[in-house]
Amino acid sequence: MNIETLSAPPLPSDVAALIADMGTRARAAAKRLALTPTADKASALKAAAGSIRAEATAILAANAKDMAAGQTNGLSGAMLDRLRLDEGRLSGIADAIEAVAALPDPVGSAIDHITRPNGLALSRVRVPLGVVGIIYESRPNVTADAAALGLMSGNAVILRGGSEAAQSNRAIHAAFAAGLVDAGLPADAVQLVPTQDRAAVGAMLRAQGVIDIIVPRGGKGLVARVQDEARVPVLAHLDGINHLYIDGAADPAKAIELAVNAKMRRTGICGATETILIDRAYPAPLAIIDALIAAGCEVRGDKGIAALSPHVEPASAGDWDTEYLDAIVSIGQVDGLSGALAHIDAHSSKHTDAIVTEDAATAEQFLSGVDSAIVMHNASTQFADGGEFGLGAEIGIATGRLHARGPVALEGLTTYKWLVRGTGQTRP
Repeated sequence: MNIETLSAPPLPSDVAALIADMGTRARAAAKRLALTPTADKASALKAAAGSIRAEATAILAANAKDMAAGQTNGLSGAMLDRLRLDEGRLSGIADAIEAVAALPDPVGSAIDHITRPNGLALSRVRVPLGVVGIIYESRPNVTADAAALGLMSGNAVILRGGSEAAQSNRAIHAAFAAGLVDAGLPADAVQLVPTQDRAAVGAMLRAQGVIDIIVPRGGKGLVARVQDEARVPVLAHLDGINHLYIDGAADPAKAIELAVNAKMRRTGICGATETILIDRAYPAPLAIIDALIAAGCEVRGDKGIAALSPHVEPASAGDWDTEYLDAIVSIGQVDGLSGALAHIDAHSSKHTDAIVTEDAATAEQFLSGVDSAIVMHNASTQFADGGEFGLGAEIGIATGRLHARGPVALEGLTTYKWLVRGTGQTRP
């Protein structure tokens, strides 16, 4: 099916009615998906990936319009980087869909099983959440990632992308939906809100009984609004204020390589390091500073760091609580592991924090002492990504304590139910 044959439904004048109608159709699709065999879901995802590849020219043309509008509207370099598609990135989107198709299906899998003394056999099995609303900004890849994860986990999804990526999102969604229909699954399994009216976000947040959970993915303003206004459960994180602590026992070459990669590989992703903490006992802090500056990074430091180089700007109090999403890093000196843990406890957003050290005992203290969704030893924080965890695509890093934590992929989009099998037992 050509994507041009899939037209959006007429847009009601009442946005709440629009969301309610989309929710009704999504609920019907979700009931079907919950019973769809794994092989059929995998085939549909492969068809969707193939459709995206076939429509690459149209998708890239749509993205070019978004990029031109974004430059005109003064989007930051980080935002433009998140928005930009090219042949390589679009191929990566299709690859990610196919990777999800190859993952084990969580639906129906047993979490645990027990047999009671009275002979009752109890098991917990994974089931879909139902209808998942995803509100996101900038990144058009989220359209495909969320659609693929939702479908493979048996959920219908309602997508509401940001206005800066509207053209790209529509083109990707149309291609994805065309693939589903070609494979025999309903287009209503993956719907894109056909308006950029901000009232649509509010309608989704108040859609109790229509949408089962909201997943926001975007900047602090978006996520804060969702958490403040939602009447539907929310799975979210705010900032990615991630730390890289360089211990006194760190290998200098490893410390430089990890610091530059963690900050500069892609500055606009939520796994980028924003603050580097250096043990006062570490012998070569200037080499780390120089390497970051040479890589094009602006360094803002505390008094000890600023004294090491005239190229370091003094850090303000606010720098330690800032997610730059840009080629800027704050660096501070701390008194060993205890100083690092205290700073991270005060300033981390509980997303991803890492230590560089050759001391195994210190590493274990850091791994157990840092209360973040992802804690790393001798690895770049840029690995904070569902694909790198072997989970396929992910729709965000959850930093809360309930339901899911860390990369939210297939299992994070399921809940569970109890199955009880008896042989005629009655309760005395």
